[in-house]
Order: sequence, then structure tokens, then C-alpha cells
Amino acid sequence: MNRNFISIAVILGALSVALGAFAAHQLRSMASADTVSIFETGVRYQFYHVFALLFVALASEKVQNKWMIWAGNCFITGIILFSGSLYALTALKIAENKHQTLAGILTPIGGIFFIAGWLMLYWAITRPEEKK
Repeated sequence: MNRNFISIAVILGALSVALGAFAAHQLRSMASADTVSIFETGVRYQFYHVFALLFVALASEKVQNKWMIWAGNCFITGIILFSGSLYALTALKIAENKHQTLAGILTPIGGIFFIAGWLMLYWAITRPEEKK
């Protein structure tokens, strides 16, 4: 069991619930439906990958190789870049800031990290075991 991944997953999971509640109760009065949808996509993908990170943390006890660690790190990076950029984009839209390009650029990079995390997880469970 990887306690670091579990700790991060728990914090990110709690944050997912808090941000989801914010979107449902407060954000709707502050932003357009399209902007709320962008924010909710960030929350949804964050929450999906919290469960992926928890799986990695628990499975790392049985599957001990570098690919498992890489998978967890990719999921964390993906959450930060993908979901974080959507949260930033939402804030910029509410502020009517025209400089939304950087946030928009980071979103697909975060998506690539999500995909890489799933591929690393596949490699972790299909490779012969090696000690971390």
C-alpha cells in the first residue's frame, strides 16, 4: 500500500466533493451554464482519477514495480493540469478575462497524463514484478 498516494487521493477526493458542492450551489449563480459545465467536467475527471489513484495505492502492495509509481504520478499530474486548468478557465471566464489561452493549453496536456497513467497501470499489471 502506498500511503503517499492514499493521502493525496483522500485530499483530492474531499476537494472533489467540495468543488462539486460549490458548482451545484454557488457557481450557478455566478456563471453561465457553459462555464458551469466546464467546471463540472474538471470535478468529474478529478473524482474519476481519485479512484484510479486509490486503486494504484492499494494495488502497489501486490504489484511492486516502477510502472505502478509512474501511473500514480501521472494521475496526480493529470488532475492538476486537466482539472486545475478547467477551474482556472472557469475563474477567467467569470472575471471576463480575455487571456484564457494558457489554461486552455494545459487541459489537453493533463488529458495526455491521464491516458499515460492508464497505460502505465496496464504495464504495471502485465509486467513481471520487480522491487521498487
